[in-house]
Amino acid sequence: MRLFLTGGAGFIGSHLAEALLARGDEVFCVDNFDPFYARSVKEENLREALRSPRFRFVEGDFRDRALVRRLLAESRAEAVLHLGAKAGVRPSVEDPAGYVSANVEGTIVLLEAARDLGVRKFLFASSSSVYGDDSQAPFSEDSAANRPASPYAATKKAGEELAHALHHVAGLDVVCLRYFTVYGPRQRPEMAIHKFARHLAEGRPLTVYGRGLLERDFTYVSDVVAGTVAALDFLVRTRPCFEVFNLGNANRVRLDDLLDVLQRTFGRRAELRYEERPAGDVERTWADVSKARRLLGYEPRVGIEEGVRRFAEWFEARRGAAGPPHAADGPGAASGGPPADASALRRPAATAERR
Repeated sequence: MRLFLTGGAGFIGSHLAEALLARGDEVFCVDNFDPFYARSVKEENLREALRSPRFRFVEGDFRDRALVRRLLAESRAEAVLHLGAKAGVRPSVEDPAGYVSANVEGTIVLLEAARDLGVRKFLFASSSSVYGDDSQAPFSEDSAANRPASPYAATKKAGEELAHALHHVAGLDVVCLRYFTVYGPRQRPEMAIHKFARHLAEGRPLTVYGRGLLERDFTYVSDVVAGTVAALDFLVRTRPCFEVFNLGNANRVRLDDLLDVLQRTFGRRAELRYEERPAGDVERTWADVSKARRLLGYEPRVGIEEGVRRFAEWFEARRGAAGPPHAADGPGAASGGPPADASALRRPAATAERR
């Protein structure tokens, strides 16, 4: 299958690209290397995919209408996988307009291009944040989810609604995936598990928001990738189609319990400094994945202890290589410190295009 992927240099996108290439798909990837964190980290993310002759990468912004239409036509894609976005709950509180530009305007550019060029299949990466604080847990796709608690969440809900509108008026087949707190190797450096690990390694105090009582449905990246591939296959074989799926671990972990797991796994203890929940953060996330189980065969397999162990192995092998955190995100991210040295990261093995 020929696929057009946005955000493929990011955390989830790069893992997804590798999984698709491994099963024989052709992947045409666009990413603008948004400076939210170090470019060198994203270049490292692309290293494995760039070894494949079935992977093509173009540096560009999916808000550029002319560029998107030209590249989508060149790719001869059978489906669009839109994972690209301006990420992070807390920074969106400071920059709502920037998030609307990237996540709403960029999404409609892609939807219109898919409609006009006859690409009928569209997969949209949404977020558990759309449920806000008012939805009943565990969160079901049937929830109204109409009171997002942050600008980021509002832009993701807007993306879902725009996708539904294009499904209704133009016949696009759409799947929206609500990801729940994804972690694992390559996790963004400002997210809680990665940031806590870095501060543990450096012997620095951990700032813990929400007094350690916030709960998150931490989902290992391999489970999310498996669910995304299954959702793509469902999308391809289903017509007409508009569906929303939760992809989570179907378990909630309290932040103080996560800290215990991290400290035991890394064999280090840290001073904990507790602060109140920041604006935009929700009290809990918790996925009801019964719909994904039924229609996609989705089954999360990696629990928090095993997932943190796998993350720790990756982190220890690459300690000091991650770029600096540029924003605070996740249920308990600590305040940022001096930037880590990213100079050890090599350039991608193959040459990518830039436009």
